[in-house]
Amino acid sequence: MKMRNFYCLLLLVMGDSFLGRRNWHHRWLLSCRAVQGLSMSSSTSRRTSLDFRSKIQGQLILAPLTRGGNLPFRRLCSDFGMEVSFSEMVYSRFLIKGDRAEATRLRRANTEQFFGVQIATNEIDEGVRAMNMAYEAGADFVDLNCGCPIYEATRRGLGSSLLRSPKKLEQLVQGMVEGSGNKIPLSVKIRLGCSEDTINVKDVVENMRMAGAAAVTIHARTARQGYRKPADWEMIKEVVDEEKASGSTMPIIGNGDILTHYEATKRMEDSGVHAVMVGRGCLIKPWIFQEFKNQQEWEPSLEDRIEVYYRLTSYMKDYFGSDELGRKKAWTFLPWHFSFFSRFQAYPERDYKEQSLVSPLIHRRIETPRDASPLQALLSHRNEDTHSLIADSLWSSDSSSNAVQRLLQLAESEDFRDIQTKCSLEEATSRDSDETAELANVPASDGKWKRRRRRSQKPVRTDEGIAAIRAERAAKKARLEAEQSKEMGTAQ
Repeated sequence: MKMRNFYCLLLLVMGDSFLGRRNWHHRWLLSCRAVQGLSMSSSTSRRTSLDFRSKIQGQLILAPLTRGGNLPFRRLCSDFGMEVSFSEMVYSRFLIKGDRAEATRLRRANTEQFFGVQIATNEIDEGVRAMNMAYEAGADFVDLNCGCPIYEATRRGLGSSLLRSPKKLEQLVQGMVEGSGNKIPLSVKIRLGCSEDTINVKDVVENMRMAGAAAVTIHARTARQGYRKPADWEMIKEVVDEEKASGSTMPIIGNGDILTHYEATKRMEDSGVHAVMVGRGCLIKPWIFQEFKNQQEWEPSLEDRIEVYYRLTSYMKDYFGSDELGRKKAWTFLPWHFSFFSRFQAYPERDYKEQSLVSPLIHRRIETPRDASPLQALLSHRNEDTHSLIADSLWSSDSSSNAVQRLLQLAESEDFRDIQTKCSLEEATSRDSDETAELANVPASDGKWKRRRRRSQKPVRTDEGIAAIRAERAAKKARLEAEQSKEMGTAQ
């Protein structure tokens, strides 16, 4: 109380320049209300941070995923025990301008327990407005994307380009936190840095803590690495240790190369992170959340897997509609999901735990066994045409048992045999999507997901070649000078 009275008196003395010659009693009341507001705001911020930390403690969190993070898929993950989830990334500028596609990404499934909306922005006012819209739509927290490496994002000053200046990023996050009135937590998702030569994750995390971020998720690769190299969990551990040594209570979430429940548990224990985030791993097997909770792997039969895929299809019908228009909307997502579902392979802990300590299992090459049944070969096929046929069979089914029968027929059909004939295993593998591009949500100018085009490599010139070019240029110059002199003589 004495401290509050001191601040009230301080504001009272300073009040002449702002309030003029109002009576002292009125100015005293205004000063006390201002201090009370600051105190309430700080108290609200502390309660919000504590609630956020408790909600994510020890959780396996669904990452923000382009295409994969659609509402029907998140609903499916909820069925398997997912408790914390993110939306697909929302482009803030389009959202506040009324873009309907961006607005739909604010929606949450009824079964989502703790739901966050990820946004991409580099402006405080734009970010605050997007945060308020997410709050009004029912989000429990908001996340700022500072990890997207795609050129179409970085050229706009979004995504991983924000990591180039930790101080500016701190100002952005602080402005968004304060501008939102601390009514909704703001977390930040980052990478180790823009490149291996500019790793600055420790500085960025410190700046985020100073800015008031509710948590920081570290994807343990640089932006330039994309998904090509294994995640550096040792670096995450170093960050966690330094933050704890500084007395920080801000949660750190680790992200990268999680495919099994025992990998997630091991990473959490060894690094000391508050929680672990899973992306591609849950796209391959949405039941990873159930495995993590039970600390036991589930080895589904082919029929079990089809039941899961049929359930996702049913959820898409619920969300998009079961008519032709709904099917058209769902087709942006459903066939695409099989580019990940087809990678499923069981990795029992008893057989693969030791291998996972040496190299992440998600980097293992998947090959269909030679003695695979037709149905197994169908579900493991890595061709887009096959994925479309599978999706069509699921969409046309009226039950999971009916879906099994339709897919058995498809596996023995001429259509699938034709695709197998045309596509060797190497060709199917080479058609894998670029995961760095697929898991970003900023469209290129032509509406496709792609990297920046690289300039073609210039040929190396020899000394003889350089001499020939110089001689050619000298001859051309002499010829032009001669023509110019001739023209001047004619004019005279």
